[in-house]
Amino acid sequence: MLAKILSSALLGIDAILVEVEVDIAQGLPQYATVGLPDGAVKESKDRVKSALKNAGYDFPARRITVNLAPADIKKEGAAFDLPMSVGILAATGVVRRERLKDYLLLGELSLDGGVKPVRGCLSVAVAAKKAGLKGIIVPLENVREGAVVEGIDVIGVSELAEVAEFLNGERTIAPHVVDIHDLFQRSSEYSEDFSEVKGQEHAKRALEVAAAGAHNILMIGPPGSGKTMLARRIPSILPQMSFDEAIETTKIYSIMGLLERESALVANRPFRSPHHTISDAGLIGGGNTPRPGEVSLSHNGVLFLDELPEFKKHVLEVLRQPMEDGRVSISRALMSITYPSRFMLVAALNPCKCGFSGDPVHDCSCTPNDIRRYRSRISGPLLDRIDIQIEVPAVKYRELADRTEGESSAQIVGRVETARQIQLDRFRGSRVHCNAQMTSRLIRKFCDPDAAGHRLLEVVTEKLGLSARAYTRILKVARTIADLEAVESIREQHIAEAIQYRSLDRKTV
Repeated sequence: MLAKILSSALLGIDAILVEVEVDIAQGLPQYATVGLPDGAVKESKDRVKSALKNAGYDFPARRITVNLAPADIKKEGAAFDLPMSVGILAATGVVRRERLKDYLLLGELSLDGGVKPVRGCLSVAVAAKKAGLKGIIVPLENVREGAVVEGIDVIGVSELAEVAEFLNGERTIAPHVVDIHDLFQRSSEYSEDFSEVKGQEHAKRALEVAAAGAHNILMIGPPGSGKTMLARRIPSILPQMSFDEAIETTKIYSIMGLLERESALVANRPFRSPHHTISDAGLIGGGNTPRPGEVSLSHNGVLFLDELPEFKKHVLEVLRQPMEDGRVSISRALMSITYPSRFMLVAALNPCKCGFSGDPVHDCSCTPNDIRRYRSRISGPLLDRIDIQIEVPAVKYRELADRTEGESSAQIVGRVETARQIQLDRFRGSRVHCNAQMTSRLIRKFCDPDAAGHRLLEVVTEKLGLSARAYTRILKVARTIADLEAVESIREQHIAEAIQYRSLDRKTV
């Protein structure tokens, strides 16, 4: 007796269809699982046996072989418990087979026959829709996540008996439906706002420019100057996520099991702030079966690295590929997986190890060599990928005591979205979407300053000694500043403002 059940396995952020073949033959009682299963899948035989018995079904005392096809892709996790159990019931004639070809099954079983939530339900729903299936049968806790995908029935179940009765036509379970527009609106609200920040007008302007052009930014300032507070509010001034961006980001959180079941959709820009003790695998992703790291969890959002020089040097160096390509590839003996990692890097550091170099109030205990050694922990190639470098001084008492609210995130994001739309129109038809991604050819085409701007750039590059990399960064940032003013030509004042955002270059003169 042979039965075939459709299920799914995760490969990167996407899901692939897996056919669970269950064969029950004469012979000594045995339960074998083949098809490259991991430890959790092999252990499923004990969960399946107990779940079937406690749900009121007989477990056949025969030779049972379960094959997970395609057999050359590793299967991991407990999500195959439900399709295996239904396969056994179908092979023994308890469940009719007519509706099995229309539905994809996924779920972990408890010993009493209950169905527990699994990871990656959103990716599974997308794969089932592409395969032309009628629907998916998933744990009740995962239905909101799966129902985000339109055009496919998402059936939520809490017990094994419900699945059997539904497939036999004895029970009707209505597909779960969500209001995507309402869900998107409620999930895209931010709890922190720029109106709460006192002072730091120069830094807020620099962050607005960075958000408008998707520029990576480095903030330099003493402890307590507000660098972290500013960084946490950057997502609130980034353009609202599109539905496609939200789906792609939600997939990553879903496969990691980090998705909140109440929201079912990541509609606000992620903000990730890993500790400086993180490993390179934790930052970039890795493991025997590669999993996403912090760079992928911050996809379409912000990756904030506080106390940048305290990170291990080899950990910072692995950032170079995802910053350049917008994706990270992790290769292992059995597979190579690519995860998206298009993020805005926001970094912060103290001016020196004690934090008070240049502070008019506190004395600095660092020697010039100490300061040089402290800053040399950040490599030139990494700094080369940071467009804006600004100083964030300590806030004065008068600014802290001022009860006047500053400009809100809603006001700032309006200007940012207008500038981003100008960039989308400019680069339409290419793979470039914002000024930070411009190549040398595009810089020559779209970043030609007026005569006064050329003269100022000549003074800066030749007399102040700024490097060639700083020259291109200044042009990119000046292009964004001009876009914020909705003007086509880059003028002298745009160049002058962009030069102010190269603090480390000016200090090396």
